[in-house]
Amino acid sequence: MTIFTKIAKGEIPSYKVAEDDQFYAFLDISPLAAGHTLVIPKNVEDDYIFNLDPEVYQGLWAFARKVAKALKAAVPCKRVGVAVLGMEVPHTHIHLVPLQTEGDLDFRKKRPEITPEQMAGIAASILAEYEKL
Repeated sequence: MTIFTKIAKGEIPSYKVAEDDQFYAFLDISPLAAGHTLVIPKNVEDDYIFNLDPEVYQGLWAFARKVAKALKAAVPCKRVGVAVLGMEVPHTHIHLVPLQTEGDLDFRKKRPEITPEQMAGIAASILAEYEKL
């Protein structure tokens, strides 16, 4: 069982921003920017997005789109960037990152320090926006 499966099942705490029966979104604990969110399928642990069943693949992107809209409404940014790397955790996941510039999507850059209280507030704001959609 991957760490992301454990997070989706509530076995490991996370800053949840959205959830439905098939997908889960939560804040990255090592974010590129405040609001950096990970979107995962709950019931599929394949580590390569293009291996997903077409229905799960399309559902994941539809869910990510809704989360991105909530993220943009909750966190001031010019765009929400998208990245699919899948190298660090063997569980398909989409990164949604609030962007001011293209350089904000550089995974090699120094990560900002965000307190647990700030993370909880950001997660609550995104979840509130998600629930409005």
